[in-house]
Amino acid sequence: MKRQSRRLTRDERGVTAIEFALLALPFFGIIGAIMQTSVIFLSSQILESAVQDAARTIRTGQVQAAGTTIEEFRADICGRLYGLFPDCAGLHIRVNTLADFQSADLQPPLDTNCEAPCDWTVGETWTPGNGKSVTLVQVYYRYPVAIRLGVLGMSNLGDGRRLMGSATVFQNEPFS
Repeated sequence: MKRQSRRLTRDERGVTAIEFALLALPFFGIIGAIMQTSVIFLSSQILESAVQDAARTIRTGQVQAAGTTIEEFRADICGRLYGLFPDCAGLHIRVNTLADFQSADLQPPLDTNCEAPCDWTVGETWTPGNGKSVTLVQVYYRYPVAIRLGVLGMSNLGDGRRLMGSATVFQNEPFS
């Protein structure tokens, strides 16, 4: 019996498989978290760029001249998102005309401490304004988070999604 146990302790076959089994879960977990962080960061930057570009059409009066609706504006933004957002109907758009720049109020349209399903608590608005109007454009999206790591995860809503938003405030060009 003693001889057989000595032979087993010197046998190193299968050591690599056991080491891999011990390290695989943390390794792939870290790789997944890095990929999730990258996708969320890229998506938020794409959303920011799309909102800035679409808002430029309001600032220059193209939206007002064409009589663009909020749904057409949503489609314009959606066309600039490169397929990174699974449901463009989930974009929450608020376009308001303000008295001046100081009256810009950037509040998310939902309670960030919500429990599932974290629905919008403020309705969408569409007032692109006239020439020289101060306009606030806000676009929000509840982005799905694939890898949930509790407090270390990327979700910031109670239902496990991440609230992304982009806002810009500007004075419209003097179009008529």
